[in-house]
Amino acid sequence: MIEARGLTKRYGDFTAVDGIDFAVERGETFGFLGPNGAGKSSTMRMIGAVSPASEGTLRVLGSDPERDGSAIRQRLGVVPQEDNLDLELDVGENLLVYGRFFGLPREEIRRRSAELLEFVQLTDRRDARVDSLSGGMKRRLTIARALVNTPELMLLDEPTTGLDPQARHALWDRLYRLKQQGVTLVLTTHYMDEAEQLCDRLVIMDQAKIVAEGSPRELIERYVEREVVELRFGTQNGEPAIDDLGSHLEVLQDRIVIGADDGDAVVDQLHARGLHPETVLVRRSSLEDVFLRLTGRSLND
Repeated sequence: MIEARGLTKRYGDFTAVDGIDFAVERGETFGFLGPNGAGKSSTMRMIGAVSPASEGTLRVLGSDPERDGSAIRQRLGVVPQEDNLDLELDVGENLLVYGRFFGLPREEIRRRSAELLEFVQLTDRRDARVDSLSGGMKRRLTIARALVNTPELMLLDEPTTGLDPQARHALWDRLYRLKQQGVTLVLTTHYMDEAEQLCDRLVIMDQAKIVAEGSPRELIERYVEREVVELRFGTQNGEPAIDDLGSHLEVLQDRIVIGADDGDAVVDQLHARGLHPETVLVRRSSLEDVFLRLTGRSLND
C-alpha cells in the first residue's frame, strides 16, 4: 500500500524527515511514534499527497504522489489532528457536503451516510449541529466523514488526542472494526497503549529518522528487559547503593527505575541489603519503556 525509500522532507535549511525507509502492507495497522518534531506529521502529509518529498521515492497505492496526487487522494480517508468539521452544518450535512467533493451522487451519499452514522454510533444525532457534539462525537463524525468515499487507506493523525478514556476506547473499537473490514490504517499517536492495542507494526522516529521498527511485542523484547521496578526512597535515606541491581538503571528526580528480567528478585535483593523504599512497583515492560529508552526523557518543543 505504501513504500518509501530514502524519503526526505526539507523546509529550507531544516530537515523534517531524513532519509527514512518503510513499507505498509495491505490490511495492516501501521503506526508512527515519536516525540514532537520527530517528523511524523511531515511524513503523513507526504503520504497524503499534500506535500511533495524533497528526496527519495514514495509510492502510495502503487502511484507517485507528486505525479498522481489527485487520483491517490480519491482513494484515501484522512482524519487530521484537529477536527475541521463545518460547525454551521448539522451532522448529516457535513457528510453530504464532503461526499459531493468526491463527485458522489446525493442518493449514494445519503445511503452511505446512514451506514456510517450507525457504524460510529451517531444515528440519533443526524440532525444535530456539530457544535453541540462532545469531543468524542466529533472525532467519530470525522472518521465517518473520512469513510464517505469508501477509502482503501486511512490516514489518522493523533486520532484520540484530548479524548477521555471512554471516548478513546469507543474510537479504538471503531478502528478495529475498520481493520476487520480490510481497510489499511496508518496512524500517528502519542499514546503508547493505543499503539499497543491497534498497531500490527510501527516505527519509532526521533530527530527526523527511524530508530526502531517492528511489532509492539518485538520492540519490547528487543530493547527493554522483561520487567520494570520503580522505587521511591525517602530523602532521609540518602543515595542507595543499588547500581549493580538489574540490567538497566535510571535515577530520576522522583524515583529510580530498574529494568530486570525478574523484578521480584530485585526487590528481594533490596530487602536483603536492608533497603526499604517508601514505595515499590513491579510491572511488565511496555512500549512506553521502549519509547523512552530510545528517545530519552527530555522534553522536545
